[in-house]
Amino acid sequence: MDCLLGIDIGSTSMKALVYDLEGNVLSHASRPQVSIANDTAHPNWQVYLPENIWDGIAAAIREAVSQLGPNKRILAAAVTGLGADAVPLDENGDPLYPFINWLCTRTVPQFEWWLENVGLEKTFQISGWQPFVWNTALRFMWLKENEPEIAQRIRKWLIVEDFVNYQLTGKYSTDFTDASATLLLDQRSLTWSDELLSMTGLDKELLPRPQASGSFIGEVTADASEKTGLPVGTPIFQGGHDYLIGALAAGAIQPGSILDVTGTWELVLTPTFTPRWTGEIRNLGLTVEAHAVPGTYCIWGGGTAANMLEWYKDEYGFLARQAAGVGQGNVWSNLMQEAQSSAAGANGVFFLPHFNGSTCPNLDSRSLGAFLGLNDTTTRSDMLRSIIEGLDYSFLGMLKAVELGSGQKAEKITAIGGAVRNDFWMQNKADVSNCVIDVPELEEATALGAAMLAGTGVGVYQNLEEAAKRVYRPGKQFEPNTKLVALYTELYEIYRGIYPALSGINTRIYNRFRAG
Repeated sequence: MDCLLGIDIGSTSMKALVYDLEGNVLSHASRPQVSIANDTAHPNWQVYLPENIWDGIAAAIREAVSQLGPNKRILAAAVTGLGADAVPLDENGDPLYPFINWLCTRTVPQFEWWLENVGLEKTFQISGWQPFVWNTALRFMWLKENEPEIAQRIRKWLIVEDFVNYQLTGKYSTDFTDASATLLLDQRSLTWSDELLSMTGLDKELLPRPQASGSFIGEVTADASEKTGLPVGTPIFQGGHDYLIGALAAGAIQPGSILDVTGTWELVLTPTFTPRWTGEIRNLGLTVEAHAVPGTYCIWGGGTAANMLEWYKDEYGFLARQAAGVGQGNVWSNLMQEAQSSAAGANGVFFLPHFNGSTCPNLDSRSLGAFLGLNDTTTRSDMLRSIIEGLDYSFLGMLKAVELGSGQKAEKITAIGGAVRNDFWMQNKADVSNCVIDVPELEEATALGAAMLAGTGVGVYQNLEEAAKRVYRPGKQFEPNTKLVALYTELYEIYRGIYPALSGINTRIYNRFRAG
């Protein structure tokens, strides 16, 4: 049986999945992703160690391969992942410094320099992006300014997915979607921008030449074969940034489709053949960048999401953890039962989900999270439900921005990501947005999208459209509850006022406690 391998490098785990040509999982293995603080004086400075990433994903690949029977043959593989986080390599291809984690705050000074010297308008007009503290260019600048001896020895910078591809093939490469998140790709020519590179003092020779997702990179080397169990010569094709690769499996390939991707981050996106980089779109906090589908672009707005529920689980979910420990359900189902014991509207408690700043529709890296409306009747259930409702109000803000930027009105939204396993969250999303939420029956959509690219590259699918039709499986649909739509429409208007009301005080708090 012919098979395809999809590799997914996430912020919490690293996965290897083997699929048949119809998108069914044949084997699956994962390893945890570990973020560490590499400077005790700066606890917010977080990194991933390159050796942990390669050792972890190699072990996951080896385990997934070992689960296959003797008559199953992996035709090709592709890698997707979290993007943006990059590693500098020396002349021998060895890492010089860890991957700076996307949640790390060390690049705030470089972010401020970028805003002042490059500016939002020029950045958007060339790169299609709104600048974020975690964009790759800012990591380049930080290392150059703070570790000049290391910077002088750099011969190549690789995004995390490209680092894994290099370990597999010995070839330097990147794709348009990962290159976009650096802030340095010219979206019109899909080449590195000489203007942005010159403004930041970065050498183009340190960056691999961008190419389309699905392009051939190279073959698995003998060393990589020994470590992963993949046969020598297995072809590796270009994957890309996880949310755009997951969009392939969900069928978000043609204009008119709207996709919600909810994991650690949440993004609302729609493909387009006619990208526009106007001030109106920029002011909505939207990004317009190359899609993983050749000749297609994507409009999206995003922000952090599930990490806030992880925070609540770790800090306040002790009863749910305790119950799960004695066999009473699992932690997440217990938490959702707790949230549902609070009525819609969370007893007047509102949550601003800005633990890592605000992006769309308000770009503000200094915005902070907040609970509002607390009183002496507030329960843990109210606070937990308010987190879910706050995330869904944030989702609605992103959706409205994407609708304005693309000129299309959403009636149905396809949803993928870890959050789709949570029926209560999906139903609340439908109630808040007054849209049908369609959850396809896909196993690990991002890894499946990578496998689709590998299959297209090796010729088992004629194109991505054919691949999407073969692997797509309809699943659950969540219809808006008409009794709750009116309530949430009213409460969303209250929510919209929270960010501007807190903006000034949040900036003062951020400057005092979190800057740098």
